[in-house]
Amino acid sequence: MSLMTVKEVATFLDVQEVRVERLERESLLVAKDKDAEGNPLFDSDDVKRYKVLAERLGGI
Repeated sequence: MSLMTVKEVATFLDVQEVRVERLERESLLVAKDKDAEGNPLFDSDDVKRYKVLAERLGGI
C-alpha cells in the first residue's frame, strides 16, 4: 500500500485539491492516515478504484 497526498490525488484525478478534500469529507474517498500536519493520506489502490468507478458513472 502506497499513500498519496491530497495534491497527488488531485493530479491523478485531474481535479482541484479542494475537490479531493470534499470527496474525503463526504466519505467518497476514505483517508487511510494523516500526515504530520493533519492532512489526509489516501491509499493509491483506493484512488485508482475510485477513478474507474467515477468514470463509469459519468465523470469525477
